[in-house]
Parts: sequence; C-alpha cells; structure tokens
Amino acid sequence: MSEQTSTSVATDAPTETLLRVDNVTLKFGGLVALDQVNFEVRKGEILGLIGPNGAGKTTCFNVMTGVYKPTSGQVTFDGDRVSGKPRYAITRMGIARTFQNIRLFPEMTALENVLVGTDVRHKTSVPGALFRISRVRGNEHTLPVVPEGGNPIVRAWAKVRLASARTFGVSRYIAEERAARDKALELLTFVGITAHADEQAKNLSYGDQRRLEIARALATEPKLLCLDEPAAGFNPTEKARLLDLIRKIRDLGLTVLLIEHDMRLVMGVTDRIVVLEFGKKIAEGSPAEVRANPKVVAAYLGVPEDAA
Repeated sequence: MSEQTSTSVATDAPTETLLRVDNVTLKFGGLVALDQVNFEVRKGEILGLIGPNGAGKTTCFNVMTGVYKPTSGQVTFDGDRVSGKPRYAITRMGIARTFQNIRLFPEMTALENVLVGTDVRHKTSVPGALFRISRVRGNEHTLPVVPEGGNPIVRAWAKVRLASARTFGVSRYIAEERAARDKALELLTFVGITAHADEQAKNLSYGDQRRLEIARALATEPKLLCLDEPAAGFNPTEKARLLDLIRKIRDLGLTVLLIEHDMRLVMGVTDRIVVLEFGKKIAEGSPAEVRANPKVVAAYLGVPEDAA
C-alpha cells in the first residue's frame, strides 16, 4: 500500500451524521454478501469504502441506493429510513451515485444526459407540461427574448410574448426546462467537458464519459454523492484530475462516499476510511490509521504462513 500521507484530513473534522448503516446483513440464498455492517458518513467529509475484490463494497452501495433491500438492519439518511424505499424516492432524498460500469444514454448528447439528472427536481406534472397551465414569475433566463433586427413581424410577436410573460408569468414547464439547460451547462463546465456538450455520449473518450456520469449525478442536487470506482481505467494524469474534481465537489458543500482500488488516490483524498473483507467491516479510521492496521495489510497482502 502507498506510503503517501493524506492531505485532506481537516483539524475540524465533520461530526454530524448524514447517513448511517446499522447492522446491515444481505443474503443471497446461502451466501452472506454483507454481515452486520455498521458505519456512518458524516456531513461534509470524503469517506473511502475499500476492500479486496469481492469484499462487498458495491453491494453495500446497492443497499444504500435502493438496488437491494437488506435482509436485516437498516440504512438511514438525514434522519429518514432509506431501506424499502424505491430508487427514485432515494434520489429525491439526496443520494446520487455513479456506477462501476458506466451507464450513460449513449445516443443522447452530453448535455441531454445531464438534463436527465435535473428532471428529478422538476415540479411540472405531465398535464402541466402538455397544456402549460401552471405559471411562474419570469426572470432574465426564462423571459422571451426580443431579437435585435431581423424580420419586423418576428420582433413584434416577440414583444407581445415578452409583455404577456411579464404580466401573466411564464409556463412552469418552460421555466424549468430553461433553468435546467443553464444548470446542465454549468455542470459540464464544472467537470471540464463543456466543449463536448453537443456530442453523443458514446463518442466521448472513456475519461470524459466518467466525468459526464459525475455531472449527471450532480444534476440531481444530492447531499451525498456515491462514486463507485470512478478512477477505473484512468492513467496517472486522469487520476490527478479526478482527485482535484472530488475535492472541488466537497468544496461545494457535498458529502462524498468513494469506492476505489487505487490506494494512492484513496489515501490522498479521503478524511476517513471504512474497510470491508468478505462482507464484514474489519477496520475504520483515518487514512494513516487504516494504512497501519494489521488486518488491512493482511486483507490486501495476505498473511505469511508462519503467522497463520
């Protein structure tokens, strides 16, 4: 394991619990995938969830995000029970995630993929979108624009629409769609792929697809962002950029839960680490404490025969 020390641990480490995993057990027939796992994620921190292959890390993510319902135990988020809720409800609660295998809409553009994420916060119903009944006060982003020059009839009609919007408001659907587009473009800028906004997701490089998936998750306005091996397949330069991006996300006020095999990245960016092995928690603490824990060293490097 890397000797690099963590540079992210703050002296005033977060203490308020955002998510709690309480005695979670998950069984698939006779296979125990998670065995009475306990840990908490604190507001404003970057928590690493690590372990050898098959340790149960992604399975734990799946329990937290509603893919699996635990056999026993429960997950609570911001004081509310997560276990048993549908996935869309968990997303609305404020938990977003990326996946170990990228899951984008390949035929959609990068911008459209992020717009999908913004939809979870829209309030317009299907009838409202169809008939534009509900109206809200317009602003500089949602009011109709009067073109400079051009066809005088078009300009006159634009002025009529602008006067009507100022008097009666604009359709909530239109307002939400325009605000969502602005937000999506901001997020593409934030992750560094604005230049590819109009390209189909399938045509982006592997690294940009990873960044796009993060942007789409951020578009749901999460309180907790769960990243499942976001550096998989990255070269050292891409990993360094990802590390900076994760720190920027935390600086926005979000909490991050990170699954990652690259120990240099984990040790360099996390505040605390939880270690799983064969579905059980074997260690928890600061990066320095975890790196020095004999159980963690044994889990990754094995136990010498004379110590067995």
